[in-house]
Amino acid sequence: MTEYLILAAAAFFAGMLNTVAGGGTFLTFPALVYTGVPSVAANATSAVAVFPGYLGGALGFRSEIAALDRKQLLKTVAATAVGGLAGSLLLLVSSNEAFSAVVPFLLALATLAFAFREQLQGWAQRHSLGKPHGPFGTLLVALFGGYFNGGLGIVLLALFSLWGMRDLNLMNGLKNGLSFVLSAISVATFAAAGIVAWPQAILMMVAATIGGYAGAPVARALPAGVVRAIVIVVGATMSAIFFWRLIA
Repeated sequence: MTEYLILAAAAFFAGMLNTVAGGGTFLTFPALVYTGVPSVAANATSAVAVFPGYLGGALGFRSEIAALDRKQLLKTVAATAVGGLAGSLLLLVSSNEAFSAVVPFLLALATLAFAFREQLQGWAQRHSLGKPHGPFGTLLVALFGGYFNGGLGIVLLALFSLWGMRDLNLMNGLKNGLSFVLSAISVATFAAAGIVAWPQAILMMVAATIGGYAGAPVARALPAGVVRAIVIVVGATMSAIFFWRLIA
């Protein structure tokens, strides 16, 4: 019972954090590993657990998403689906040992990309990357997200910054929508492969959905600086924990 309470609480706050700024899997993945689920199965189960929360978050930002250019949005969604499928298939051929070794670096990369996204945006603008010119960047981010869902929202926000987007609510809405598309593909892939711990996943799906919808008004109410600080602190903390696990 204690383990299930831990998983439910982690999923609720993960759903809220994903809606606010991303990084919710920084909570669900460690919680699953802590309760004894092997790392690859924990990653797959975590992806299943948080994906309904993305839908709740997207619905919470539906007015912001409706303001986006329809044609560009469809192209971005298609690139996200292709990259997410490729990343999910890549996870299926990874061993627990190999996956555990690469996780700390992926977490650190996601956190650094978000922390220094303003500098990255300036570099992108100087090199004529201030607007989305093609699907390549989206494909790469989706590949990352399909392989390791942790930090997906953070990397998506960094990508949007490279595109020149400034409105954090608009960025959060698009992030949640794309995360839902990618995670739906990952969930189908992992379920077909039989690597999902379903009792834990179902409990966490319910909690993450509630947290995801609750996160939209929180995101609007919090100052942008506070949201950014939360993501950076969570990402840095989890990166340090998993580096410690790797070398211990």
